[in-house]
Amino acid sequence: MAVTQAMGGAPAASTHTPVNALTEADLGAALREGWADFGEKRGDLIFAALIYPAIGLLAAFAANGGPMTHLLFPMAAGFALLGPVAATGFYELARRREQGLESGWRHFGDLLKSPQIDQIGIVAAILIALFAGWMVAAGLIYAAFFGLNEPASLGSFIREVLTSARGWGMIVVGNAVGFLFALAALCLSITSLPMLVDRKVSAGTALRTSIETVRRNPAVALRWGLTVAALLVIGSIPAFLGLAVVLPWLGYATWHLYRKAVPA
Repeated sequence: MAVTQAMGGAPAASTHTPVNALTEADLGAALREGWADFGEKRGDLIFAALIYPAIGLLAAFAANGGPMTHLLFPMAAGFALLGPVAATGFYELARRREQGLESGWRHFGDLLKSPQIDQIGIVAAILIALFAGWMVAAGLIYAAFFGLNEPASLGSFIREVLTSARGWGMIVVGNAVGFLFALAALCLSITSLPMLVDRKVSAGTALRTSIETVRRNPAVALRWGLTVAALLVIGSIPAFLGLAVVLPWLGYATWHLYRKAVPA
């Protein structure tokens, strides 16, 4: 019982959870509150968040100059699909801070003791599968425009993409398809993982609530998705290192947005 209470366990909730109407002011407030939370524990959060950019750097080095060179940019963009999974530990820190409990990087592992870990794993697996689907789609798009030949180098590939008709065609089609994957990720994750950290509900209930949040607030949700994408791009530019700041900030901000979207 003590472990369940400490990890946010609660009686199983109804499979139908109402959601609130959101405004542009709510988005700004969530970002400000998230930044304020980040400012309280910068050292611990940056230490923990460095894991995410480290994975990005390793993936980039593995792809550059090898058979995955043409997938380097789709891979970097696709990390946004996994951002909610990487930020799950920050949702737990936000929950602990909200309840006045000690919160630091070592509490990331507390999620492994949560009675909700299997439900969190289901949503995480869906988002990972979505990322894998995006990578397959990106490979097929490349093959449709450039064939099965691998680029000689990253530099020559970038020049070819930016200076040829087929390169621009691939950019247009790739962005259109990528937008659909990003929209799917937004619908599935805008409130689902914070809800699973906060309440004892099923993955299905959390996913339905997340989809309902987007359905009821399409313009605000789209603005939120574009804001998250922009911040992740900005954080990725300096060798992914900026993500050590952006990821915890967005993790806290997403928690506050969840609080505004889903009634207690």
